Amino acid sequence: MENQYFTSDALNVRNRAFIWGDAVKVSFFVRDGKLIMDEECYFFLMASMRKMRMNIPLTYTLEFFQSLFQKDIIDGKGIKNGIINFQVFRNQDAVTLAKSSISYFYEVEEMDDILAVHQRPLELDMIKEINVNNNLLSNIRVHSPENIYGGIYAQENDLDDVILLNPNKRIARTTSGNLLFMEGDVIKVPKQTEGAYISPLMENFVTFLHKSKLADIQEHEIIAFESQKAEEILMISDEKGIFSVGKIRNKTFETSRFTELVESWKKSFNS
Repeated sequence: MENQYFTSDALNVRNRAFIWGDAVKVSFFVRDGKLIMDEECYFFLMASMRKMRMNIPLTYTLEFFQSLFQKDIIDGKGIKNGIINFQVFRNQDAVTLAKSSISYFYEVEEMDDILAVHQRPLELDMIKEINVNNNLLSNIRVHSPENIYGGIYAQENDLDDVILLNPNKRIARTTSGNLLFMEGDVIKVPKQTEGAYISPLMENFVTFLHKSKLADIQEHEIIAFESQKAEEILMISDEKGIFSVGKIRNKTFETSRFTELVESWKKSFNS
């Protein structure tokens, strides 16, 4: 894993990401030595920064990020396939926080193909001790102690991840990403108003399925019990990739149909 760190004024800033969790994170994707979905990821980063009332530099253009990742990662490090987890954090160097400068940090996780379903299906479970909010900031990737708690809970219980519910006891997401539930020809996706993440990776996938008429995509409010009714479940994580869900509690799930749909999606990038 390659790490890069940049600060606009290293001697005179206070990094609020470490002190207050004052940061947002967005993933960019490298496939076959090229950035893919870069516009979607860029606009998501800009929207996330605006929601956090960050001072967006005029230099933060799409071309800036294309040049940065091409020079430092694709050409500089020779990375052909991977996920760039890019974090922007606020410094404390102005009279008001809204006018403070920002800095960034990113790390790259290499993998064979970011659009491939990981071979080993995940085992999940519900966690009911905590829940996630479903407000304006719940959809962007900001500091979330619920993710940390849920991740530790999963490790201690020999799980790959946990399903997080919102205050209404409905499914929001996992600690890592969003869930898609297949029942027949219908794929149900938790609404963003339920606490699901905004995900350029998932949105690209479901848009492809809709335009290709390969599935009926429906946004739903999904109670916890409904996960047991699904025939197949897919988890899409912008920061980790795409995973089949093989088991939740005592229920096991098939994986073949979602895998076929992802394969069709992959081929669309080569055409």
